[in-house]
Amino acid sequence: MYKKILVPLDGSDLSESVLEHVITIAKGCQVPEVVLLRVRKPLDNRVKSVLDPEIADELNQAYYDEFANYLKAIAKKLEKKGIPVKTEVLTGKPAEEILKYSQNKNIDLIIMSTHGRSGFSSILFGSEANKILRQTKIPVLLKPAH
Repeated sequence: MYKKILVPLDGSDLSESVLEHVITIAKGCQVPEVVLLRVRKPLDNRVKSVLDPEIADELNQAYYDEFANYLKAIAKKLEKKGIPVKTEVLTGKPAEEILKYSQNKNIDLIIMSTHGRSGFSSILFGSEANKILRQTKIPVLLKPAH
């Protein structure tokens, strides 16, 4: 049924709480590929404007490496449980990048957690999960924060 599952992670314990579900679904459906994805926001233009371009590039690379290493550590844990894993680090706005990736890479299911914001907080900060849920045609499994 599912050939590719996308698992967006943000580095928090909350986002990682979906991994139990990922393992169960991937094993149960014999999914050939699980993609762990982390989106990093680009370096702020104000910060870039005061930095030497070479230092800005080094800083960008350091952030990329940190995100990639985080995903590799999670991937190793899943691989030990027999889950075939690929990792991706993208730069941009999280919801936009997740949506583009899922459409361009033929993702069959997105599994992610919500941060549990409601009311004014949700309106003020928005919700990446809500944006994705509203804008995708791909099935989404959301694990609530609580």
